[in-house]
Amino acid sequence: MTELWSERAEAYRAAPDQREGADLDLVVEWCEPRAGVQALDVATGGGHVARRLREAGATVTTVDPAPGMRADVLARAEDLPFADDSFDVVVTRIAPHHFDDVAGAVRELARASKELVVIEDTLYASEEVEQAERLRDPTHVRSYTEAQWRGFVEEAGLVLEQVEMFTKRRPLELWLERTGCVGAEAERVLELLGAQIEDGQYVDTKLVLRARKGR
Repeated sequence: MTELWSERAEAYRAAPDQREGADLDLVVEWCEPRAGVQALDVATGGGHVARRLREAGATVTTVDPAPGMRADVLARAEDLPFADDSFDVVVTRIAPHHFDDVAGAVRELARASKELVVIEDTLYASEEVEQAERLRDPTHVRSYTEAQWRGFVEEAGLVLEQVEMFTKRRPLELWLERTGCVGAEAERVLELLGAQIEDGQYVDTKLVLRARKGR
């Protein structure tokens, strides 16, 4: 799967819904970036969180399992090669639905952070949407409900401080093309998405959580 993500790297670096948005603005704000802050961007993908944090003065280390994403360190979120309390803030954006073990990954985010953890991911909508997501992208594992996310955070020993939700809209054709989903598979994805399609756009909800390390 890492080879597949390396092939997609340029598309994710260029995608407008990845490069910008109110959700990205909030993720960056909640990381409290400034000179002297050490941040870890997990599953960095196109590097958009890292770019914004660096622009705000933070020192950022990026991690991703796919070589094509050009991360500083190649590693899975479930196996971060850093000592406990190595970073002031650990962040991951729109990636956990690809993790094999989300609860384990959140524990690793918490372990590597000395203070803050910020997470954004797609909110669970329905089993039909899950099927559509996996058909479009075989690296999709699962999206989770807000209650499940609260559980992952609390089980990792983090104290949840804030939760926000954002509606994301992407042109369907571009969203499908990004993963090479065409033909009969694309038609089936559209059937399964149903009410998630509005005016030729795929509409979903992103959940952003900010938590602090428990003491």
